[in-house]
Amino acid sequence: MEIERKYLVKKLPENYRDFPSKELEQGYLCTEPVVRVRRADDKFTLTYKGRGLMVREEYNLPLTEEAYQHLRAKADGILIHKIRYNIPYKKKYTIELDVFLDDLAPLILAEVEFSTEEEANAFLPPDWFGEDVTFSTEYHNSTLSRKPG
Repeated sequence: MEIERKYLVKKLPENYRDFPSKELEQGYLCTEPVVRVRRADDKFTLTYKGRGLMVREEYNLPLTEEAYQHLRAKADGILIHKIRYNIPYKKKYTIELDVFLDDLAPLILAEVEFSTEEEANAFLPPDWFGEDVTFSTEYHNSTLSRKPG
């Protein structure tokens, strides 16, 4: 089960590039339910995500590079390309800061995962976060992949 909140970012923190990052490329084989293939640096995964907004099922399966390339070619819509920075926050959380590239630039989103719904509902974001878009499907990556390239 994945429990997360998602925010637009008003202003990037000055030091965001100092944190660990990875380059992600992902494509969607299906958007209802969500079936995604992703390359994260040199790791490849197939992900299934169930319905839901803040809380939903998520299963990840490892892929070989060959399998990823085969499935990537079958993706509908645009491939999403972004840099993800992992920023520690309040010793308990990791902010996943996604800086989108190519067709989706200059979009910037931040996601935070939680152990429980109660914890997610009680979360107070840092000042540099903007609008909470957790309950908007407009900012799901699967929706973004359908935007014209």
